[in-house]
Amino acid sequence: MLLKLDNVTKRFGGLVAVDHVTLEIEPGQFVGIAGPNGSGKTTLFNCISGVYFPEEGQIVFDDIDITRMPPYRRAPLGIGRTFQIPRPFSSATVRENVAVGAMFGTMSGQISVDESLKLADQTIELVGLQEHRDKAAGSLTPVEKKLTEVARALAMKPKLLLMDEAMAGMHPNDIDEMVAFIKRIAKQEKIAIVAMVEHIMRALVNMAEKVIVLHQGAKLVDAPTQEALADPRVIEVYLGRPAET
Repeated sequence: MLLKLDNVTKRFGGLVAVDHVTLEIEPGQFVGIAGPNGSGKTTLFNCISGVYFPEEGQIVFDDIDITRMPPYRRAPLGIGRTFQIPRPFSSATVRENVAVGAMFGTMSGQISVDESLKLADQTIELVGLQEHRDKAAGSLTPVEKKLTEVARALAMKPKLLLMDEAMAGMHPNDIDEMVAFIKRIAKQEKIAIVAMVEHIMRALVNMAEKVIVLHQGAKLVDAPTQEALADPRVIEVYLGRPAET
């Protein structure tokens, strides 16, 4: 087992944002986290990556209890993350942005600046950003910034990659290309991927082995993709009416 959450609960005052969520992720597994706005997806991601500590429950990653471990200690263990809104170092080049991932990932303390830049070059080629390598990241298009964000996370050489709405705002053709790319990279690099998806079901259907659906902070469904998306409870949550209607 690569990642295990046991009854993880996160509150903000009287609001229960994540409500006793238990789940398991296997090495190399591709899992989709779905749910409408306010269902607790981002808060769950933040608990896994260390932005928030849960009030209850336990998080174990690769047999290590990381429940109250800060993000800078989780990254070298092999937890990478992208954000819905890309956050590059705008004045730094694409190459330099990606090299930062290499230096603070699983090879932290073991890789020199020159070695991290070489790894950045390899990763940039992997995602198809060679022509933008020496551009300032702040000058990129939104899609190029998303790819830079993915490249930076991949340069960390993670065991688990958390992808926060990586395809939001993309053209359908770009979504299909991104899905194919992510599936290929996950297989090549043997990375478990947990992708957060709000409404882009085509992405889930094409890449996730299983889907975990959240509703009002609690886990509603945890099942193989087709089974999960056909579940009447999921249809009701997304459409706001009983499935039979």
